[in-house]
Amino acid sequence: MATDGASLSLPDVMKASIRPNIVTFVHGQISENARQPYAVSKRAGHQTSAKSWGTGRAVSRIPRVPGGGTHRAGQGAFGNMCRGGRMFAPTKIWRCWHGAVNVTQKRHAMVSAIAASAVPSLVIAHGTSY
Repeated sequence: MATDGASLSLPDVMKASIRPNIVTFVHGQISENARQPYAVSKRAGHQTSAKSWGTGRAVSRIPRVPGGGTHRAGQGAFGNMCRGGRMFAPTKIWRCWHGAVNVTQKRHAMVSAIAASAVPSLVIAHGTSY
């Protein structure tokens, strides 16, 4: 940075190219790192002793809840198409929750964001009084 007594020249970081696509991508990837893993119970949808009625009863062969005297008796169970059944492909905690970003991409995004703060029209468009 050269000075001539009264004025300072802008740092090189303020003259860098503005790349909103890189900033958006890096922000999206880094924001994934704050996610908390979740999953359904291993036993969810299988906490009943349902058995199929087999063929010959004019109903589907999905397992059905045994017993009588309650609305639940005779209802389908276990299947992902049944009320109270397990979901298809139950969520697992070992899913890939985080997003990796190259160090150079992070640096480009940071430099680009800083350079964008030097453009008054972009700052005003963001909703800040300049």
